[in-house]
Amino acid sequence: MIALAASSCSKKNYSNKAVYQFTSNTGIPDYANLSYWAAHPAKWDPSDSVPAPLRKKMPSKQLADVFFIHPTTFTSKEDSASNASIDDAELNSKTDYSSILFQASVFNEESRVFAPRYRQAHYRNYFISDRQKATTAFGLAYDDVKRAFEYYMKKYNNGRPIIIASHSQGTNHAERLLKEYFDGKPLQQKLVAAYIIGMPIAENSFNNIQPCKDSLSTGCFVAWRTYKKGFEGSASVQAEKFKAVVTNPLTWTTNETPAPASLNEGAVLLKFNKVIEGVSDAQVHKNILWSSKPKFFGNIFLKTNNYHIADINIFYNNIRQNVKARIAAHMQQ
Repeated sequence: MIALAASSCSKKNYSNKAVYQFTSNTGIPDYANLSYWAAHPAKWDPSDSVPAPLRKKMPSKQLADVFFIHPTTFTSKEDSASNASIDDAELNSKTDYSSILFQASVFNEESRVFAPRYRQAHYRNYFISDRQKATTAFGLAYDDVKRAFEYYMKKYNNGRPIIIASHSQGTNHAERLLKEYFDGKPLQQKLVAAYIIGMPIAENSFNNIQPCKDSLSTGCFVAWRTYKKGFEGSASVQAEKFKAVVTNPLTWTTNETPAPASLNEGAVLLKFNKVIEGVSDAQVHKNILWSSKPKFFGNIFLKTNNYHIADINIFYNNIRQNVKARIAAHMQQ
């Protein structure tokens, strides 16, 4: 799994206390302080990284903003807390050098990237029987995300086009954010697109924001969950009673026509500076996205049927180029 994505579930040691020496007096993130942004255009952070094969002169004018909500990185079995401490140095490092590096960096070519730290709910909250406790934990996490977004809008947006992007737990919060601030609201006119990935998004989730129909649609959203081709998903996936939106990131359509691996413009795996073209194909299948076993050196050790942590990584350059195309389409409109 580490070879596949180096993402939120990695067991790598992310201790780096020297870089993360900040303390909130209240335990609540202060978004006026850049330390509480995992990614921010006013400082260097891993979202500014570009894989070596994709490096070129960056645009002199970044036309849009990306508000990225990172996935769950709070997975420690030893920690019984429902929510992460905002000042946990090792956890912040883990977030920055997994999700922010391998996922948020996708969006940096023509956009400023903003990614707030937030008191994320522990991974176990998805499975505990005490649903009220879980709801409270996710509610606390969303409150931080919401305050970060409001601060961003007040201090930084200045009328710029916006992309909402997220993965996993971040997508749960992004869905709420879109409903509260964009869906049928004036701000929807500023929405380039929402890339809300890794969680099921029902067709009727929004009243006005529609699934993107093609690669150039704007004001819309894309979503998918990636599994090995032939696998129908976990029991909970198979038990879903709703129709989820599934976008094929190789064609940017929602039909079930298979897209060959030749359309995969490049995955970014454990070695960030290596881009592997043609690593996987993709096909919409019911409520999930199917991908054949990714082709890369060492894939013999890849035994899982669930490619969740690589939802973004294995389609890295396709997403990168699509963001650029949608920004151009939005600006033309």
